[in-house]
Amino acid sequence: MRSPVPDLLDAVLEECRDAGDDGELAGSIPELADADPERFALALCTVDGTRYAVGDAEHRFTIQSISKPFVYALALADRGYDEVLDHVGVEPSGDAFNEISLEDNGRPRNPMINIGAITTHALAGPRGATAEQSTARVLEGLSTFAGRELEVDEAVEASERETADRNLALAYLVRARGKLQDEPHDAVDGYIRQCSALVDVRDLAVMAMTLGAGGRNPVTGEQVVPAWVCRQVLSVMATCGMYDAAGDWMTTVGIPAKSGVSGGVLGALPGQVGIGAFSPRLDRFGNSVRGSRAFERLSTEMGLHLMHAPEVAAHVLYGLVEPDDDADGLREVRLQGTMHFAAAEAALRELEAVPDDGAPVVVDLSRVGSANAVGRRMLREGVERLRRDGHEVRVEDPDGVLDD
Repeated sequence: MRSPVPDLLDAVLEECRDAGDDGELAGSIPELADADPERFALALCTVDGTRYAVGDAEHRFTIQSISKPFVYALALADRGYDEVLDHVGVEPSGDAFNEISLEDNGRPRNPMINIGAITTHALAGPRGATAEQSTARVLEGLSTFAGRELEVDEAVEASERETADRNLALAYLVRARGKLQDEPHDAVDGYIRQCSALVDVRDLAVMAMTLGAGGRNPVTGEQVVPAWVCRQVLSVMATCGMYDAAGDWMTTVGIPAKSGVSGGVLGALPGQVGIGAFSPRLDRFGNSVRGSRAFERLSTEMGLHLMHAPEVAAHVLYGLVEPDDDADGLREVRLQGTMHFAAAEAALRELEAVPDDGAPVVVDLSRVGSANAVGRRMLREGVERLRRDGHEVRVEDPDGVLDD
């Protein structure tokens, strides 16, 4: 059987392509203003590294601001949460990507706007790293997220340097308040080189899935950053990733995302899928018009909105076998699904309802696919409490769901 997923992506691509040619090419960077406005591509990556791509999937473009969450992740992994937070905040700015958006103490409001991203770039690498070492760490880290070595588009880099006056002004502002570790020119040069790394939509999908899989690259299997870093990055992406359109994006699309002025859009749905899209025409917020439409369609048709309530917890009980049902004298509590907090809580209520009649209890986990740390801890505690109440309890766990 041929998977229908590519056909679904093709249908989304064609429908969004036919929706019109709204938007304008990025005019702030001369090299980007010469892009082919008709290019359009879409890619997905699953948790096991399976990739689907349609449209102009081979076309490479500069990553631009999509690099920001990944460099934020590297800074968090290298310096720790407290040090990064001292230099860059996490609050939505409500401003465009290139606005002067500082708190009273001079700290940029978040790492997804330019002034925050320039500050974050200087925090990549160990304490005491030179500007050159920070930039090398960033390019190496972006490549590890993508699962292959990324090249830099030297022409775009040179073009961005010619139009870097505003970013330099922002860098000097942050440096004057003691929040930028590198010299402004060095920090901006490094940031521009970071933004000039070349990717395609499949790279974006893999990078997104790496964030959505707790930092493990689904293609290479490498743990790029710790899981707590991904939780932090995805949280900031959800509230700040699409700039002053972040609120509208979160309500309509509901996928933590980041856009770039070259026309790329990246979205990471934790534990499910990474998505990459590319189309150069931008809306007034600097987000790809067709890419945004494609994300909205995928969210609607595939139920990918982050706030879509799963039904797992409501169907945790597969069945209950009373001692007399099969004449073996055992009470069997058969559970199913994935055991996170809500599902495990529902399972504990089933165990709580076990009558104190002396019958041995079997907790059957053979239909439970997986459990996170919280689910395991809760189920173990439920079993131990049944035993302390005097029940003889046997756990059937053929797949080792309760193992660490």
